[in-house]
Amino acid sequence: MHTIHILTVSDRVSAGTAEDTAGPAVRALVAEGLPGWPVRHAVVPDGVRPVSAAVAEACALGARVVLTLGGTGVGPRDRTPEAVDQLITRDLPGIPEMLRRAGQEQTPTAVLSRGRAGVVDPGDPEAHRPAVVVTLPGSRRAAEQAVPLLAPLLPHLVDQLDGGDHVRH
Repeated sequence: MHTIHILTVSDRVSAGTAEDTAGPAVRALVAEGLPGWPVRHAVVPDGVRPVSAAVAEACALGARVVLTLGGTGVGPRDRTPEAVDQLITRDLPGIPEMLRRAGQEQTPTAVLSRGRAGVVDPGDPEAHRPAVVVTLPGSRRAAEQAVPLLAPLLPHLVDQLDGGDHVRH
């Protein structure tokens, strides 16, 4: 099975001054939607360097999917999109478009998310296999809405990264 790494991005959670509510909720939804897929979870502060390093490390440790939670807004420390942009080799713009569209039905401010999705491919199979990275908002509600939309796509997406045949419809 493929490993999913959940990365909560929050200065306050990493400092111990706030509780991570989105991370455990996403972990439970992943376990439900993708049974058998091992899940790892870590917390890092906001900022390009810590997020980029944590995503790169998750990929190097074999994660096939990395879901970041937080840092996608327009606040002064929200830099998760910039962090993953440094690593993504192929963009998957339809995923954040889908998530924003679905989120907008619940919360009009969902359109302010600067979410990204893409493939991190080192081009060297000795380094690690390609991984999918999706940045999600840090709110529990947004994360809970996103995972059920993503779960059906992820097995096919990882299969495609590994050279699997396209499903015929």
